[in-house]
Amino acid sequence: MKALIFSILFVLATLTSAQIVSSRSNEVQVDLSSDLNASFAQIEWISPRLEYTNSEEKKLEIKANITSNNPLESVTLHFKRKKEGEPVASRTAYIEDEHKTNFDLTLRMLDGDNWIEIVAKTTTGSITREYRNIKVGMDAIGDAVMADRQDYALLFGINKYDYWSDLVNPVYDVEAIGKELEERYGFKVEIVTDANQDMVMTKLREYAQINYKPQDQLLIFFAGHGQYDDVFGEGFLVATNSLRNDVSKNSYISHNRIRSNINNIPCEHIFLTMDVCFGGTFDPLLASSRSAAYEETNDREYLVRKLSKKTRKYLTSGSKEYVSDGVAGSHSPFARNFIEALKSNGGDDRILILSEINSYMERLKSTPRFGAFGNDENGSDFVFIAR
Repeated sequence: MKALIFSILFVLATLTSAQIVSSRSNEVQVDLSSDLNASFAQIEWISPRLEYTNSEEKKLEIKANITSNNPLESVTLHFKRKKEGEPVASRTAYIEDEHKTNFDLTLRMLDGDNWIEIVAKTTTGSITREYRNIKVGMDAIGDAVMADRQDYALLFGINKYDYWSDLVNPVYDVEAIGKELEERYGFKVEIVTDANQDMVMTKLREYAQINYKPQDQLLIFFAGHGQYDDVFGEGFLVATNSLRNDVSKNSYISHNRIRSNINNIPCEHIFLTMDVCFGGTFDPLLASSRSAAYEETNDREYLVRKLSKKTRKYLTSGSKEYVSDGVAGSHSPFARNFIEALKSNGGDDRILILSEINSYMERLKSTPRFGAFGNDENGSDFVFIAR
């Protein structure tokens, strides 16, 4: 009897109410009273692709494809100044094919926050809402830099190996670096220890699914064994389950794979650091340029300019050579100097940039390699802002 009463109450509840499921900017709403099997319309953003975007241009191209298994009743684009505010302007898509339509137009942006909302409703009563936020103007971007941003750090340290000799310092190193990043610079830190090949790639994939904002930064740090293959002419990261004599190198993680996967993470500013043997083979060419110099007027404008370009920078502990793991409990030489750089706070302005970190690394006996990869833009940088 109790089970019967519960079933009746559940059915009554579903027939008299709607269900809303939301995740960040995307929201779907189902009217269960109209169709228990309703499927949602799908919105594919082509431009802007990212949820949060900066634009130096006042005109922005808006492109999106909307598809649905159930017939579309209406698809509307709203231009707003606030996410929950009233629309300043709206446009309804022409639905020639009841299962698909699109937007392809150019909108004039205003200084500050610009919210673009697409609302797709099907004839079965399901509603899909998705948003894009575009910041225009130095003041708006500056506000985001100073307040509305987050720095992330993903640190891998591998001490124990199934087929390679164990190391003594990688975990100790990343724990110390993570502590500095979190306490001194406000990074959101995650440390992964003794990871196998699958764990490394799964964790990188997880970070590729974060909705980063334009000024957010991601630091990725690897500490452990590295390997170089003269036949393939390529360097590799060694995971905890990598085979010692793996001719095909299938149990290793190639620098090519790391480079491609990290470059495709949708974060505008990424700094990859590798404290591994043969780490300098990550990129075949040492970057010849350094971040462009600016005539700074204040910290706010300085940071806006530093974070206005896409960053893909790397720093490795050595070139095409073996590097020291160091004495147990005293950090590797590379990690020790990296920590010293972090503790410097970047000097009086409390802004540490890559060229300042590199000056600490140049003291090492093994030659560190600093450069760029992927879609890096000239003049880009990675900044550590001390609290």
